[in-house]
Formats: sequence, C-alpha cells, structure tokens
Amino acid sequence: MQKPEIPSQEPMSMYNGIEDALDVETSIVPKEKTEVVKPAMFEQISKDYEYTRGNLYSLIEKGQEAVDGILELAQESDSPRAYEVAGNMIKNIADTTDKLMDLQKKLQEVEEGPANPQKNVTNNTMFVGSTADLAKFLKSQQDK
Repeated sequence: MQKPEIPSQEPMSMYNGIEDALDVETSIVPKEKTEVVKPAMFEQISKDYEYTRGNLYSLIEKGQEAVDGILELAQESDSPRAYEVAGNMIKNIADTTDKLMDLQKKLQEVEEGPANPQKNVTNNTMFVGSTADLAKFLKSQQDK
C-alpha cells in the first residue's frame, strides 16, 4: 500500500487566508538564543560553601586529635571527669560532622531550587448568610 502524499505546506501558506482577509503581511521572526549566565550570587554561595566546608573539616580533625589526647589523659589518671570531657568532645565532633552533611544538603537545595513549588488554593465564598436566608433564596430561584 502506498501512503497518500500530503502536499508540503510552507510555514506561511497556512496563514495566507488570514493575511488576505485582514489585508496584512506577516513574517516569522526566528527566536534568538540567549545564553544562561550564572549569577554572581551562585559564585558567592559556592565560595562560602567551600570556605565553610574547609572550616568544618579542620574542626573535625582538630577535635579528633583532642579526643585522642584527652582519652590518653583519662586512661592515665582514671578520673571520671576526664572521661566525661572526652565523651562531650566526641559528641561535639559528631555534631560537627552532622553540620557538614547539612551543609551538603543545603547546597544541593540551593542549586536545584525548591523541590515542590507552592500551590495556592483559593476558596471563593459564594453565599454569606444564615441557612434560613439560603432556603429563601433557593425557594425564590425555584419559583422563577
């Protein structure tokens, strides 16, 4: 089976009837491509991210060294207070690593934008009044 040939139409030929009826001439203007330029704000955010990330890494490393030292001191002195301080330092380092992960998530959110755009729901009130008023209105509508 042969497919019927469809006459090719120029893009403007389908508008010729409209142009003739309105006595105007139209032309298709090609859309210019625009480059997407990264805003300076994103560069600042990236720079701040790298700075903060470096600081958090530094804090974690120094904290680990301090924990090693305090654990040695706690073992040598068998002091309950030294063990308590070591436990608190370990907790602080764990909190800092959590902050590092939160920083990563925040940067990802900034790069991607909001995940779910806000949807605005507008509920319009159609009738304001008592039920008796509504009943009278409905009855008058039925009588018409």
